[in-house]
Amino acid sequence: MIEIFTDGAASGNPGPGGYGVVLRSGKHYKELSAGYRKTTNNRMELLAVIKALEALKAPNQQVVICSDSKYVIDAIEKRWVHGWVAKGFKDKKNKDLWLRYLELSKLHQIKFTWVRGHNGHPENERCDQLAVAAYKQKDLLIDTVFEAESAKAKLL
Repeated sequence: MIEIFTDGAASGNPGPGGYGVVLRSGKHYKELSAGYRKTTNNRMELLAVIKALEALKAPNQQVVICSDSKYVIDAIEKRWVHGWVAKGFKDKKNKDLWLRYLELSKLHQIKFTWVRGHNGHPENERCDQLAVAAYKQKDLLIDTVFEAESAKAKLL
């Protein structure tokens, strides 16, 4: 079994943001993080899950993902995302990331567990540290879909 811990953060919403991931399986341990110049907390929460799943080297893994994001967990566990797909994501955000997650989710056996954020959970705290440190870096990545959608919305 692979344990994955994730967190996303944004300074302002939107603003600079980042994600942090801890992957653990037996004696194996890996951390991932990246920062973006303009994004949202929800995008970073979801991107953390995506990046963690993309880091898995073999398909059909048993995976437990621990997250403090009700947005991510409820959308998946309560199957809201499937309704959003059926309605073409009408009035819903982050379509690009949700579609990416759904493709990845077909490759593994995934179970989600919610953990209360900022409550002393060691791996969740570490993911938060990684996410915050990531968006405080100098050369931030560009969340191209978010920035394009933001620019388009300003024109309307």
